[in-house]
Amino acid sequence: MENIRCAWCLGSPEYIHYHDNEWGTPIYDDQALFECIVLESAQAGLSWITILRKREGYRALFHGFDPVKVANMTEADVERLLLDERIVRHRAKIEATINNAKAFLKIADEFGSFSQYYWAFSDNKIIDNQINNHTDAPAVTELSTHFAKDLKKRGFKFLGATTCYAFMQATGMVNDHITDCISRKKK
Repeated sequence: MENIRCAWCLGSPEYIHYHDNEWGTPIYDDQALFECIVLESAQAGLSWITILRKREGYRALFHGFDPVKVANMTEADVERLLLDERIVRHRAKIEATINNAKAFLKIADEFGSFSQYYWAFSDNKIIDNQINNHTDAPAVTELSTHFAKDLKKRGFKFLGATTCYAFMQATGMVNDHITDCISRKKK
C-alpha cells in the first residue's frame, strides 16, 4: 500500500518531516503552543518552508520559546535580532513576538494556562474536517476569526484570522489531513 500524504508537504524533506511528525498533532503544553504562535506569526506573508528553515534560529534567539524570557526582552535585544540572519529580520514581527509573549502570559495567568484558554474555543474537541484534497481546507473559519479577534482584544499582534487558522491546524485543534493521509491515522 502506498504512503499517501497531504500534497502540500511533498516539496521538501523538511516539509515531509514536519507533516509526518508535528503538523496536526494536538498540543496542550504552553511553551510548545507559544513556539507555534511565534512561528505562525513570523510566517505571515512568507512561505512556511522559510520559517521551518529558520526555526532553530528562532529557538536560539528567543530563549527556547520561554514566554517569560521573551517577555523580558528589550529594545536592545530587538536591535541585536535585526542583525541576525537566523530569523526573519522584520522589526514589527520581532516586536510583536515580545509583545505577544506578554499577552500570552496574561492569558495563562487569567485562565490557569494558555492551553486551557485556547482549547476552550473548540470545547476541548478536535475539529475533524474530513477533506479529500488539501485545497478543500478553508483558510479562515468563523472560529479562527473569533479566536483572532479575542487575541487582538487581549493585545496580540500579527495574528489575523488566516494565521490563527494555520495555528489551529498546526496545533491539532483542526485536523485537516486529507482522509487517506498516513498522518491522519496517527492523530
